[in-house]
Amino acid sequence: MNTPDNIASSRQLRARNLRTLGALAALFLLPLAVAFFAYYATSWRPAGRVNHGVLITPVRALPALGEFRGHWSLVYVGDGACDADCRRTLYVIRQTRLGLNNDMTRVERVFVVTGNCCAREFLAREHPGLKVLEASGAPDAALPREFPVEGRAYSVYIVDPLGNLMMSYDARQNPHGLLEDLKKLLRLSQIG
Repeated sequence: MNTPDNIASSRQLRARNLRTLGALAALFLLPLAVAFFAYYATSWRPAGRVNHGVLITPVRALPALGEFRGHWSLVYVGDGACDADCRRTLYVIRQTRLGLNNDMTRVERVFVVTGNCCAREFLAREHPGLKVLEASGAPDAALPREFPVEGRAYSVYIVDPLGNLMMSYDARQNPHGLLEDLKKLLRLSQIG
């Protein structure tokens, strides 16, 4: 039987249930409304990119050399006499590879020499395991032309396991950014 007390109690229960439902809806919809407001009604925008290097678009397929197949490569292109910029860049490449810890075996270091080859004693002492490609030979002569010329003296290039030149970094800027991007590439990569 519906007595006035039962009806009042029923209305209070319904009102409490509606308040709970409203609180739950606000809990889910309020963050969405704040996000829409922040994105569309303010000048704030999330960062346009997440990589630290410069993407080379479109990627460039390098000549079919074994040095660039089956593993990731950190490449420096420069004169074999290895001046101060060269030494600094090779140092960044070496330290970046060491910073990969367990994944360092997936990455090779390659020095593409454009002439005056080479400061062999320095390279053997300071950079053991560095692959040196002399680009003066017939099959490798076109290789340096595949790499951008601008800023080459201090640029590090990333070549994927399929032999595609895909990114460049300024070794003078943020070496930690190179390491972060390389870790991300290795984590996401199904190859190499």
